[in-house]
Amino acid sequence: MSRIAYIDCFSGASGDMFLGALLDLGLPLDGLRAALGSLAIEYGTVSADRVLRAGVSATKFRLEEATLTVVATGGHRHNHGHHHHHHHDAEHDHDHGHGHGDQHHHESHHSLKAIAGFIERSALTREGKDRAIHLFSRLGEAEAAIHSMPIEEIHLHEVGAVDSIIDIVGVVYGMDWLGADRVVASPLNVGSGSVACAHGTFPVPAPATAKLLQGAPIYAGAVAAELVTPTGAVLVTDYAHSFDRLPMMRVESIGYGAGDRDFAGNPNVLRFLVGEADTASNAERVVVLESEIDDMNPQLFGPLMERLHQAGALDVFYAPVQMKKNRPGTLVTVVARPEQREALSGLLFAETTTIGVRYQEVHRDCLEREVRSVPTPVGPIRFKIATRAGRVLNASPEFEDCAKAAADHGLPIKDVQAMATKAWLDAQSPSA
Repeated sequence: MSRIAYIDCFSGASGDMFLGALLDLGLPLDGLRAALGSLAIEYGTVSADRVLRAGVSATKFRLEEATLTVVATGGHRHNHGHHHHHHHDAEHDHDHGHGHGDQHHHESHHSLKAIAGFIERSALTREGKDRAIHLFSRLGEAEAAIHSMPIEEIHLHEVGAVDSIIDIVGVVYGMDWLGADRVVASPLNVGSGSVACAHGTFPVPAPATAKLLQGAPIYAGAVAAELVTPTGAVLVTDYAHSFDRLPMMRVESIGYGAGDRDFAGNPNVLRFLVGEADTASNAERVVVLESEIDDMNPQLFGPLMERLHQAGALDVFYAPVQMKKNRPGTLVTVVARPEQREALSGLLFAETTTIGVRYQEVHRDCLEREVRSVPTPVGPIRFKIATRAGRVLNASPEFEDCAKAAADHGLPIKDVQAMATKAWLDAQSPSA
């Protein structure tokens, strides 16, 4: 069965919230410390404890940070010996490379090349090392694009600070431990209001975060604070295979990772729901579009159905309705995949006289389908076979095949259908 991790970003996302959620799910803290220790950098100490956020119990990942110490050539170590408590937060007190409070005043900046060197020395798997380096590259590319600088010159805090290295390497280690086959994320609540950066005051999300969230669904929530950090943005967008509502799954474990601040009435947590995909059904999301029409030439409904099918509609059907002022009309209903909604709505507006189209997303449950050719006294006839969990529930002969065989042999179509059905049943009997 497929293992799914759902990342619920209803209160944003940051690197420490990711790590808190993974620890809450059972990621061993000692294993995380060992993975971080293999970086050969002095990062201080990490710990985790239980906290409440608007009444919700969650795990808070904490880093008491030290100045970066690198094992240099010749075996000499350089350490300024400073320690300070690092607080990420879903406001989240992250620097963003824009001087967002300058939380990392004790440490120097580190280039992407240097960070790649730290990661290459780590105990991460080869795939994990590649993922971590890629995540830092995305952070660097976002900052480089905003500042119109070559990526080689990027030495900003959000890329090179110790906390970002710990967050990203820790999350890569934790996600490998989790072993999800598929990761789905909710739309991200980015917060609202503005944030003061080194280059001025910007609306939330800040420039680097906004760049990293391109293509992902986001919205502004009620909390007037910055809820998604660049690290949180790059982690969610890189790991999520898709953004959607909670998929069909059997939840086995739930993890809550806390941010620093406690917002009244709004739990400042990142939630992970982990479990197995519900393979007992083949449920999928579809969109249903509807429009009533009472002033269109009926001759146009035939070509309309053809064009909607050609444009990718899964199903199109018409039903008579009685509209306002007792006028008879036609209800046009189109079933399609959600990503086709806009194109099909445009087609309805262009090809009909409607001035409005309703739509809603729903689940539909489908049987598995295949086509098999069955030998009959009048030649091979294709059958549509519908199964569920390997059991055949429906089998029907293709009408076009039956009509052709009937014409070729001078027989009524209903007789050919009966012959075909008998041939199918005979083939399924134990003695066959």
